[in-house]
Amino acid sequence: MDLNNPQEHFMVCFKAAEPGNKNRRLNTSILVRYVGPSGNRNILIDVGKFFYHSALRWFPAFEIRTIDAVIITHSHADAIGGLDDLRDWTNNVQPSVPIYVAQRDFEVMQKTHYYLVDTSVILPGAAVSELQFNIIPEEPFVVNDLKVTPLPVWHGRGYRSLGFRFGNVCYISDVSEIPEETYPLLKDCEVLILDALRPDRSSSTHFGLPRALEEVRKIQPKRTLFTGMMHLMDHEEVNGYLLKLKETEGLDAQLSYDGLRIPVTL
Repeated sequence: MDLNNPQEHFMVCFKAAEPGNKNRRLNTSILVRYVGPSGNRNILIDVGKFFYHSALRWFPAFEIRTIDAVIITHSHADAIGGLDDLRDWTNNVQPSVPIYVAQRDFEVMQKTHYYLVDTSVILPGAAVSELQFNIIPEEPFVVNDLKVTPLPVWHGRGYRSLGFRFGNVCYISDVSEIPEETYPLLKDCEVLILDALRPDRSSSTHFGLPRALEEVRKIQPKRTLFTGMMHLMDHEEVNGYLLKLKETEGLDAQLSYDGLRIPVTL
């Protein structure tokens, strides 16, 4: 979208230029805050190319300082493009940041962020992120006392991405197809955070709103928040449509927005 092109008139993009407008969206990510046996914890899912901008806006607002771990859904730039920006934490706040990532995505990082994986190539005195890479299988694992269950999905033909379940919250940010074997892992999900790129149709790599709603009807969570919307998804207009579905079908579904906070039980 080119805001300077008079031939293009996408009002959502003009709204996104307004400070505080809910159509202003950066890369999809969530931060899970909880109190574990060893104290307060902040677990971040994905660090996309605009992570630093989001952190500058929301970390001070919500009094977030440390990052206890980062869990990666997949190895596209919108999920790992901000790994280098973690240097501001490892240089100033904490010694290192643990990264939890699937083997296939770690292999991509070995190419795209080789200097973070193998810091021996860094010149003396250069400051880079100090990261501890942990390979995760497609089975439950524990991060700082929090059980995390991977939710394997397809993000385009032949490309595997992971959603994650923690407690009764299920997070699937990048998906074009949910394999049958993943549905049992979604049973009794109370809060579903689900990919919905555009209002009219799905793409080869993302659910559109119609398909996302089909999945909500199948999974039957108590509440759904859609994420990953493009410029054709006007926050107020789509939420108005979704509100009508709540009245007619009982579906509790809305679009999420940057800075949204919800209480959950883990």
